[in-house]
Amino acid sequence: MRRAVTSGTPLPAPGGPDPTAPRAATTPAHRPPATPAHADPVLPAHRDPTTPAHADPAGPGPRPGPAAEGPDPAGPGPRPEPAAQRSRHARHAPWPYTRLDVAAARAAGHRPHPIRQFVLKTRSRCNLACTYCYVYEMADQGWRDQPTAMTPATTARAAQRIAEHAAAHDLPRIDLVLHGGEPLLTAPARLAAPVDAVRAAVAGAAPRTRVTATVQTNGTLLTRGRIAALASAGIRVGVSLDGGLPAHNTRRVDHAGRPGFASAARGLRLLARHPQSYAGVLCVVDLDHDPVETYESLLAFAPPSIGLLLPLANWSAPPPGHHPGRTPYADWLLAVFERWWHDGVRRTRIPLFEEIIALLLGLPTTTETLGLTPAATAVIETDGSIEQADSLKSAYEGAAATGMTLDTHSFDQLLDHPGLAARQLGRDALAERCRACELVDVCGGGHYPHRYRAGEGFRQPSVYCADLQPLIRHIAAAVQRAAQTAAEAPTTAAPTIEAPTTAARAAQAPAAQAPAVHPPAVAS
Repeated sequence: MRRAVTSGTPLPAPGGPDPTAPRAATTPAHRPPATPAHADPVLPAHRDPTTPAHADPAGPGPRPGPAAEGPDPAGPGPRPEPAAQRSRHARHAPWPYTRLDVAAARAAGHRPHPIRQFVLKTRSRCNLACTYCYVYEMADQGWRDQPTAMTPATTARAAQRIAEHAAAHDLPRIDLVLHGGEPLLTAPARLAAPVDAVRAAVAGAAPRTRVTATVQTNGTLLTRGRIAALASAGIRVGVSLDGGLPAHNTRRVDHAGRPGFASAARGLRLLARHPQSYAGVLCVVDLDHDPVETYESLLAFAPPSIGLLLPLANWSAPPPGHHPGRTPYADWLLAVFERWWHDGVRRTRIPLFEEIIALLLGLPTTTETLGLTPAATAVIETDGSIEQADSLKSAYEGAAATGMTLDTHSFDQLLDHPGLAARQLGRDALAERCRACELVDVCGGGHYPHRYRAGEGFRQPSVYCADLQPLIRHIAAAVQRAAQTAAEAPTTAAPTIEAPTTAARAAQAPAAQAPAVHPPAVAS
C-alpha cells in the first residue's frame, strides 16, 4: 500500500493558520473514459444487495460516530452497503462492483486471504498542505467528515477487532501502521497508546501472533522526546520526503505556504541517530528533479530504505509527463537503479528494485504494487470506519469506502467486500492484455489504483504499463548478467544480486522457478 505523502514544517505559531482547519475544496475534474467498458468479466455479475445496512455515511452532513460498544449486531456474512454508496461504486467502477460475484468466485476456488496489515488513521488532519497529497488534494474529500483524532474508545474497539481476526486465522504476525493526516500531532505521551492497546488485545486472544508497528510521518514534528517515546514502544518511524534538497520539496508546504523542508531535515537528522527506530524514507518520483541527484541527496539522511513511489494517477487523471510512446518514469527509475546497482557498496535498500528482483527469481513478494500477492491491508479511519487501502482515494469520491464500521462488522466480513475480494483474485482480476503478457508474474498488472478508468473501473493495465515493461526487462538483464559473471568466475567475488529480504525469501523457497522473462540484449 502507498504511505502518506505529507511532509513539511512545524505547527504554526499561536495566531497563525490552524493545521486542523478545513481546506478549500479541490476536487479535480476527471476526463470521461476514452473507450467502452470491458465486456468480458471472468466471473458472473455481482448480485447487488437491495437493503441498506445504515444511513449513507458519504451523504450530506457529518458521518455518524461509532455506536456504543456491545454485542456484534452484524451476524454472519457481509452486510450490504448504503444504497448511495453502492450506486457511486457501480457508476465509477463497474469492475468490480457490478461484474464480480464474490460468492461465485468463492465457489470457483478463490479463497479469502486474511488481513495482515492494519492502518490506523489516528489523526485526520495534517500540519502541512502538500499540493499533491492524495488524502486532501485528489478525488476523495471524505477527510472533511472525519473526527480530527481517533478516540480511546475507537482505538479499543479496533484492538478488539484486530485481535479477533488474528486469533481466527492464527496469524504469525500482523503489522500496524499509525497514519494520518499527520499522526505526530498526537502528544508524545499518547503516541504509543494505539499500539499498546492492540498488543494487549492480541496477547490475550492470539498469544502466538507477533505485532510490529510503524508510524508514517512527514518528519516535521520529530523531536528527541517523540523519537524516544516511539523507540521505547518498539515503533519504527518512516518519513515521507521528496528528496534531500530544499529544491526537491517546494510542494511540501504548511497551511501558510511556508516550506517544510528545514523542519523535516532536522527531524531526519535526529532520527538517523536511532537506527533501530528508523524504517526509511518514502519519495514520490518527480520528473522535474534529477533522479541521481534525488537519490544521492536522500542518502545524506542515512535511510535504511528508500521507497520510490510512482505518483498516484490513472487513465482518467494521467501522471505528469504521460505521453504515448514515451517512458519517462522508467527512464527516471533506471537512472537510480544503475547508480544503486553499480555502487559497489549497498548504502540503502530500494524496495521497488528488490521486489522486482525477487519476483524475477520466482520468490513471493511483500508488496501490493507489483506481483500477484493478494491484498491484505485494511484502513481504520478516525471515526471507526473500515476502508480499503486509502491510495484508492486518488480514483473517485468514496473509492475506498466499504460501508463497514468496527461496531457493525468484523474484518472477516471485509474479505467478502467486492472491492477487496477483487484485489485477491490474482490473474483473474486483470485485463486480458495483462493476463497474456509474459511479465504478468512480475508486474501483476501494476498498482491497483493505477488501473482505474472512470466509468469502467479497475480492469485496465496500469497507466504506467509502458514504463513498467522496460524497467522490469532492464533489471532482469542486470540480474542475468550478474549471474553469468558469477557462474563464469565462481572463485571471484560477484556482485550481490539479492537484498537481505530477497535472500531470506530464497532460503524459504529454494525450489521456486523464475518466470520466463526475455530481457533485451541492450539495456534501455
